[in-house]
Amino acid sequence: MDLRAIMFLLLLQLVALCYARPGWDQAVDNENLGGSDEESITETILRMNNGSSEYLLEGDLVIPRARTAMKCMNKKYSCLWPKSSNGNVEVPYIIVDKYTNEEKGRIVQALREIQARTCIRFPPRTTQKSYISFEPKFGCPSQMGRMGYKQVVSLQRFGCVQKGIIQHEVLHSLGFYHEHTRSDRDQHILIDWDNIQKYQRYNFKKQDTNNLNTPYDYSSLMHYGRTAFGINRAVTITPIPDSSVEIGQRRDISDLDIIRINRLYKCFNYEM
Repeated sequence: MDLRAIMFLLLLQLVALCYARPGWDQAVDNENLGGSDEESITETILRMNNGSSEYLLEGDLVIPRARTAMKCMNKKYSCLWPKSSNGNVEVPYIIVDKYTNEEKGRIVQALREIQARTCIRFPPRTTQKSYISFEPKFGCPSQMGRMGYKQVVSLQRFGCVQKGIIQHEVLHSLGFYHEHTRSDRDQHILIDWDNIQKYQRYNFKKQDTNNLNTPYDYSSLMHYGRTAFGINRAVTITPIPDSSVEIGQRRDISDLDIIRINRLYKCFNYEM
């Protein structure tokens, strides 16, 4: 048997082994999504952001290097996007060409789902000074609220370009905190401080949030998963009084998330 025949047989064996692996198709799908089906949205975000050179609050909020706190945390500033004369709130955006057409389509569809139920509009940027730029930088971080200039929403390829994460980061850009930092969170969840590294505990600091007269939302796209920042994936967040309640879902923006957008931006015609 000559060398070419031997190499051809070896190649056939390699292909057969690949497709014979259990769960081959599922493994490929999970890699494209950035993790296993059991992984919550925040587990994916924290995993993708691990090792970032940015200073990140709560795992995915970029603190600008020019200051030590976010603009949204200072009451004298407004981090809301302004309303246009037609009553809509325009958030211009661009998507850089480093994404595939399919990835660009996912980003656009995630924006459209927010737009369909709120007065937020996402027009492609022309000459606007303030706008969002979707770029495949390291991890899935973003800034809080309107910065007044170009602000990057990083959606690293092969992990962050999925609907739940896109919408999560866009909600930060609209001015929303994580649900687990709500001012009334201690009535709804228990934080197991012993399961959190000391240098990570600042990520669980409660914020002086405007809860917009809405109940605590375990199903919010902004809620951390049970093991966020846990030592060896130990449980750090437990819902109360029912510890079995699902948190950290990765599927879709919740009804209460939509209500809060409409109340924060006074989208009166969209109130549910």
